[in-house]
Amino acid sequence: MTSKPIDTSRPHPARMYDYYLGGKDSCPVDKEAAERVMSFLPAVRTAARTNRSFMNRAARLLAERGVTQFLDIGTGIPTEPNLHQVVQAVNPRARVVYVDNDPIVLRHAEALLRSTPEGVTKYIEADVREPEKIIESAKEILDFEEPVALSLVALLHFVSDEYRPYELVDNLLAPLSSGSFLMLSHVTGDFDPAGWAKAVDIYRKSGVPAQVRSRDEVARFFAGLDLIDPGVQVVTDWHPEPDQEFADEQVPLYVGVARKP
Repeated sequence: MTSKPIDTSRPHPARMYDYYLGGKDSCPVDKEAAERVMSFLPAVRTAARTNRSFMNRAARLLAERGVTQFLDIGTGIPTEPNLHQVVQAVNPRARVVYVDNDPIVLRHAEALLRSTPEGVTKYIEADVREPEKIIESAKEILDFEEPVALSLVALLHFVSDEYRPYELVDNLLAPLSSGSFLMLSHVTGDFDPAGWAKAVDIYRKSGVPAQVRSRDEVARFFAGLDLIDPGVQVVTDWHPEPDQEFADEQVPLYVGVARKP
């Protein structure tokens, strides 16, 4: 698998996210930008960690409810456990398609492709702003006559309004069968508008079309779907683990999972 050249001259959101998680795939420019963000938004590191935990909980919940197909867009740098490891631990026959257009992620794609012998794990190079390309490629691996879980985790805050994110989500959901699911997480500025305005400015100056959204704006992504209880909530209030590490912290991340009727 070939990949585009990796630009290390300016900060990159995937590498910054990896740095927030304590990973080793960031460059000095990413560390500098991430430290700047954390200097006035220390909760961003907690948000990254709780986001990964949400992905694990949501994917496991859907796998336990019988979903065997997952379409994960905006995969990011692999961080164990990856989505396919979570769902194939529940059902080894689960089929997972990862989608990203990031050369950094492409470099790590082999780590994502280690499926169980019974299941399937594939990788598609595409941008969320190309929903038709994503769907056509995913149809080669997933059966769209059966339910699919669409995962848009920590992605849509990098799709600003000029790219029509609600329409993109509608276009991705439209070809999915009844009984499919949307699992989504999204950063919010509700608890610290000034801090997040600074953070968005850092990302945009790096060429990333970042945009935080309110709870109502995040809930709008689920329009027409049946939300699983407890609906759109701060991440620490969504099916928390009994030993949840961040239970008392105000984490600036809304999450939700909903079923397509």
